Amino acid sequence: MPLQNRVTPFGDLTIAPVRGLLMGNRGGRLHDARRQLGARRWASKQWICCRLDFNNRHREVWGDSYSELFFLDEVTAIAAGHRPCFECRRKDALTFAAMFPGKHKAPEMDAVLHGERLAGKAKRLHRRALDALPDGAMIAFGEEAFAVSGKHLLRWAPDGYAAKRARPDGIDVDVLTPPAILAVLAKGYAPLWHPSALPISPARP
Repeated sequence: MPLQNRVTPFGDLTIAPVRGLLMGNRGGRLHDARRQLGARRWASKQWICCRLDFNNRHREVWGDSYSELFFLDEVTAIAAGHRPCFECRRKDALTFAAMFPGKHKAPEMDAVLHGERLAGKAKRLHRRALDALPDGAMIAFGEEAFAVSGKHLLRWAPDGYAAKRARPDGIDVDVLTPPAILAVLAKGYAPLWHPSALPISPARP
């Protein structure tokens, strides 16, 4: 049975046929003995995104430990409010932390992000000028999510960026990516993009 463990930019957990480029978790176990979700969508404030492969470890997905979640790419993960893992993605995590506004230790960043990504149990949206958003930010037009990439907006889909449109000037939009992560992106942090976006997105060093 397919598992409800694919994360959207809105932070929702859905079923999708593709795994994506990264995995992660929300601080613990969300599933029951039948490998189904209960009512909660996080176990702690520690929402991380990780490499798919690390030190040749092998896991039973949604087994006896934490609930593994999967992301199309890092742009999706950070839109949902996840940060890089300090164990398997240490270089990225240290870069992210150095650019994070004010707070640099994991628990401090997690506390800030938890307040920015949620309004109660719902996704918190942040109204911002589209002109001011850095590449890698994710915005919402109704129920659709778009990633900012140069002069374009890339429409998110579970299996990749399905279409692009010109980035309009002079409008305010609902931003999915938490403000602290917008600040990190503005300072030059380069998130991992899905290959479907690479022809028109910034290159990753």
